[in-house]
Amino acid sequence: MKIVVIGGTGLIGTKLAAKLTEHGHEAVPAAPSTGVNTITGEGLADVLKGADVVVDVANSPSFEAGPVMEFFKTSTGNLLQAEDEAGVRHHVGISIVGTERMPDNHYFAAKIAQEELIKSSGIPYSLVHATQFFEFVAAIADEGTWDDGKVHIAPVAWQPIAAEDVAKNLGRTAVGEPLNARIDIAGPDEFRMDEFFRKALAARGDAREVVADEHARYFGSELSERSLVPIGEATLGELHYDQWYAAQDGR
Repeated sequence: MKIVVIGGTGLIGTKLAAKLTEHGHEAVPAAPSTGVNTITGEGLADVLKGADVVVDVANSPSFEAGPVMEFFKTSTGNLLQAEDEAGVRHHVGISIVGTERMPDNHYFAAKIAQEELIKSSGIPYSLVHATQFFEFVAAIADEGTWDDGKVHIAPVAWQPIAAEDVAKNLGRTAVGEPLNARIDIAGPDEFRMDEFFRKALAARGDAREVVADEHARYFGSELSERSLVPIGEATLGELHYDQWYAAQDGR
């Protein structure tokens, strides 16, 4: 199959395109650097010629309320229109576990809007909701660091996943029949979020103290016990955090 990966030069897109190619598919990474821009529409018609499937893993450069909503609405709208014109038969989108539980979060609200566009497009689709990636641990810790120099983390359930496992699940979904529904994917282990960050930062030699704070905000939103983990059935990744971290270069 010809599978176009929008955002194909990023963290997930690069891994996904490589996996699809290994399995004999024509995987085409599409991004502004390859001449495809979903905001302006540049290159979309050409890259989608003959495409069977589109996997959209593009991300907004800004997480602020206005820009992030504008990005996902414009990008997804242009992409779906081009897919319809090209006869694409399966659209695969990535989102986040828990979006519907935190609609006050600007980024999550934009992802909800994106999903609604996909569902109403008339194009057969599959949605993959993933938990947070191992690769984002440092950025999340930085976001949670207050003026006191301590990392304030809510003591709630936390089940992160490796980008490698996200790419595997996206690949399996892309080559399968459209679900016209969503699946949830998460890492193989559930932690207490504050305990996880305490151990993860210590392993990195990061001396910042991690404080369990039930009012600590996660990118602007307070968390309840299961805001960020699957509720009900989920597909679990294979890589455990310690195993993944031990394999990282240039730690």
